[in-house]
Amino acid sequence: MVTRLVLGSGAVCQALVDRTAENGRSLHIVTDDAGRTDTLRGDNRRVTETDPADPEELEAAQPTADVVFVGSDEPSQNAAIARAARTVYPGAMIVAYTGYRPTDADRRRIERHADRLIDPGVATASRVLNVVSGETGERTRKLRRTLRDVDGPLAVVAHDNPDPDAIASALALARLADAIGVDAQACYYGEITHQENRALVNLLDLDLRQLDADDPDHLEEFAGFALVDHSRAGVNDQLPEDLPIDVVVDHHPPRGPVDAEFVDIRSTVGATSTLLTEYFAEFGVEIDETVATALLYGIRIDTWDFTREVAQSDFEAAGTLVPHADVGLLERVESPSISGDTLETVAAAIRNRERKGSILTSFVGELSDRDALAQAADRLLDMEGVTTTVVFGLLDGVVYASARAQGSELDLGETLRLAYNRIGSAGGHTDMAGAQIPVGMLATADEDGEATNDAIESVLRERFFDALRERPFELPNEYLSAVSEFEFPLRSEDGHEELAPEGSVGADAPSERTPPDGESERGDE
Repeated sequence: MVTRLVLGSGAVCQALVDRTAENGRSLHIVTDDAGRTDTLRGDNRRVTETDPADPEELEAAQPTADVVFVGSDEPSQNAAIARAARTVYPGAMIVAYTGYRPTDADRRRIERHADRLIDPGVATASRVLNVVSGETGERTRKLRRTLRDVDGPLAVVAHDNPDPDAIASALALARLADAIGVDAQACYYGEITHQENRALVNLLDLDLRQLDADDPDHLEEFAGFALVDHSRAGVNDQLPEDLPIDVVVDHHPPRGPVDAEFVDIRSTVGATSTLLTEYFAEFGVEIDETVATALLYGIRIDTWDFTREVAQSDFEAAGTLVPHADVGLLERVESPSISGDTLETVAAAIRNRERKGSILTSFVGELSDRDALAQAADRLLDMEGVTTTVVFGLLDGVVYASARAQGSELDLGETLRLAYNRIGSAGGHTDMAGAQIPVGMLATADEDGEATNDAIESVLRERFFDALRERPFELPNEYLSAVSEFEFPLRSEDGHEELAPEGSVGADAPSERTPPDGESERGDE
């Protein structure tokens, strides 16, 4: 049970007490204002008349507390009460009201001891209520406490070959940790190869560290670990599977149990960046231009510019970010030069295409860049009369598939699962999906010990069309929620999101846990 403590008295304090009582939550109020004790008493409310600015008196009145609200009308008194509260309750979340007409010095004194500062010019009693006693407040308090419990540097790890949402979320959580005094570093394994993602990192000069799984000591400097945009160590990252995790923030439903001190997984939102934007508000931390720009881009890409799997929270987060973001820079991010390798892959996909009705498949042979595969699938979808594309390519002994659909009732994610899950790994959404299959599972080797491309291509196409005949249409949403729970997004050039099952194999890293078809259509494949 959460212990909520209100210290002092005043108009905002009275409003908070009344609203909290209406919601059936219990409070303990400590005040030295004898004239207000009767009005503060009521159901689920206990009042102690003593000096809340005296640590000894305060501890005697209430030995422990989880959430503390400092609510006097006088700024100087609030500073003294906040100092006493931090002394008695070092692990509590302290939300302090500045009082009426505080000076800058008053704000600094209060802020020194409070986790969240409420200024009367920008806050209302209902917002304070949400922070102190609502679900959001409890979640924020637990995240803050978990971060502060990390005894040393924190590694905030994005999934392998991170997409914009993962990049922005890692950067944002690291900034939040820094803001409350916890040294943190945004990290990732794999490569950032997609030209738009590279442009995002370079133009914003983002502070990201590439981890090297081949270095046995590469994690020694970190005392804690947080995962963003994925939820399990060793699944779509190259962390040890048994590594203790402190924090998980994600918007993808996990396929298995998630073990961490703090877990916030909300699949009702379209991007993890949305969740991080909310935490900036709840922590009372101002979002700087770099973080705002990255988060806005992450939301746009994961929701396909607010047209796919978008929630009201995503729009609200974007509204918060736009005034702080460099929108002009995002235009530069979205217009990078296309690489020669990508052009060659798209050209090969066009040359090698085979069409059956409105479904087009293509095998491009050897790949040098996994991102190019998803971009080729997107380009082929622009051809007249085509509603579905599946493009296959080879890299390091693994076949990768990228599939797209538009204006079709075909469920691509389920179709690719049926086609390839027994010999590899596959999954995704109804309109975008990916797969990866070891070459040895597709064809026997020739005299030179190599499986021929023709044999590989034949098996790939045959299995796809067999699966298409078995389950050609989109599944009901209630079934999809049970069978299509994947851990991470795959993103291609257009910002469409794909999903991949846990335990999938990466192209750019030695781990066997990178998702099929890369990270994202504007992420890295």
